[in-house]
Amino acid sequence: MNSLTTNNVAQSASKLQELKKFSDTLGYSDKMPVLFLGHGSPMNAIEENEFVQGFRKIGREIEKPRAILVVSAHWETQGTFVTAMKNPSTIHDFGGFPQALFDVQYPAPGSPELALETQELIKSTDVHLDDKWGLDHGSWSVVRHLYPDADVPVIQLSIDYTKPASYHYALSRELAELRRKGVLIIGSGNIVHNLRLVSWKHLNAVGYAYDWALEADTRMKEFMRNGNHEALIHFEKQGLAFQTAIPTPEHYMPMLYAIALQEKNEELQIFNDQAVAGALTMTSFKIG
Repeated sequence: MNSLTTNNVAQSASKLQELKKFSDTLGYSDKMPVLFLGHGSPMNAIEENEFVQGFRKIGREIEKPRAILVVSAHWETQGTFVTAMKNPSTIHDFGGFPQALFDVQYPAPGSPELALETQELIKSTDVHLDDKWGLDHGSWSVVRHLYPDADVPVIQLSIDYTKPASYHYALSRELAELRRKGVLIIGSGNIVHNLRLVSWKHLNAVGYAYDWALEADTRMKEFMRNGNHEALIHFEKQGLAFQTAIPTPEHYMPMLYAIALQEKNEELQIFNDQAVAGALTMTSFKIG
């Protein structure tokens, strides 16, 4: 056995030991809920409004998790990646906002061990460990309201933009075991999200929605409440209102990651149920 092979074997053994140690530490807890959070504007990170109040309320209602896994609309990749660094950076992946927003840091630790656990759980595709991304605003802008002390480890799972909705739904179901190990899984996006049609004069008009946005949001919630996941997966077949509400799928996919984890007879609680600026909805939900 050459030295390179010996090193690879040693590294694999070390990873397995870390994974076992992490799993043993987590053990099995009561099943954690699952969240989908409509994150909206990055300014929700620093503004005081009904949406951040909704995030805080949910944070108070659920048991504090041992770790968090976020699927954010703002990390699209070719292939599937999971952040695996000990100290993820706060990414300010936007422009044109006040300096106060760029000054925000969310110094939550990462969890290389949870990244390994996630990599091991997902069998349908190769999951690559990432040491460069960090926490984008789809993650930190909402998680900071749930856990303002930044004392819960956070990792992110990327969205492979080359794959269809059915693939993402099935992949998420492979994560179900994490719920029983104290991990809070969060999808962060917006189910109605068409920035090109936003009414800027109604930017602060909570509740203002175009007819197509209201139709799409209402029907999506009906599918959620009725457990009609197939209709949500095949959103492109649901007519013009859906097509207008989802011009590109990256903000919709995190909802599928959340809804896929709903188990039989689990309650789905909708909150932050408001439209903004005509073409966005902040609709959020908790499962379990």
